[in-house]
Amino acid sequence: MSHPREAERAAELLTAQRHAAELFAAVEDAGILRPGVTESRINQEVYDLAEKLFGVKTYWHKRIVRAGENTLLPYAENPPDLTVGEDEIVFLDLGPVFEAWEADFGRTFVLGGDSAKLKIRDDCAAAFASGKRYFEETPGVTAAGMFQHVTGLARQAGWEFGGIIAGHLIGQFPHERIPEDKISLYIHPRNPLDLRARDAQGGVRHWILEIHLVDRVRKIGAFFEELLTI
Repeated sequence: MSHPREAERAAELLTAQRHAAELFAAVEDAGILRPGVTESRINQEVYDLAEKLFGVKTYWHKRIVRAGENTLLPYAENPPDLTVGEDEIVFLDLGPVFEAWEADFGRTFVLGGDSAKLKIRDDCAAAFASGKRYFEETPGVTAAGMFQHVTGLARQAGWEFGGIIAGHLIGQFPHERIPEDKISLYIHPRNPLDLRARDAQGGVRHWILEIHLVDRVRKIGAFFEELLTI
């Protein structure tokens, strides 16, 4: 039986995610994603806008802005600061904390009309939706099983899966962590944990699903990320 607090926790996480979606829409409307500026400049302008609109100053992970060939690289990399081109693909991966609740939100944007860039962006969103349906329809799915499923979706769409994980735990800041462990609380190919398993206090764990598709020949990638379990 679910504790009454569980519904409140889920609602708080959904509210944080809604605010993140509103922030991303505001970033687009403000014209922050534009040619001729560096990734670091965009990063700072996004930070300033988030503080202005929502009072956000805390991010539970480093803020990611990737453009061009940097979109091939997973989260852990720290590539050189690129300048956005005229016909470019850009993705944002942000972990803003709204009133102590974490969001983790990723989207891809295409500046221009390049068909391959538009396709990888759209296929990334479609793979997320398919992955979420798989979770909802598959009792007992493990982290490893989810990773295998989404990497298969990438192959089916004609892309390579670009990440070494496909998601992770999320919650109230700072969320549950196991020091030096990069498997147990991640959607990792070697993690046998049932994604519906409770935490040490018997609470529901909530997970983020992240899809990172890459084309190493064209040197482009796309990213889509949000809540899996709500």
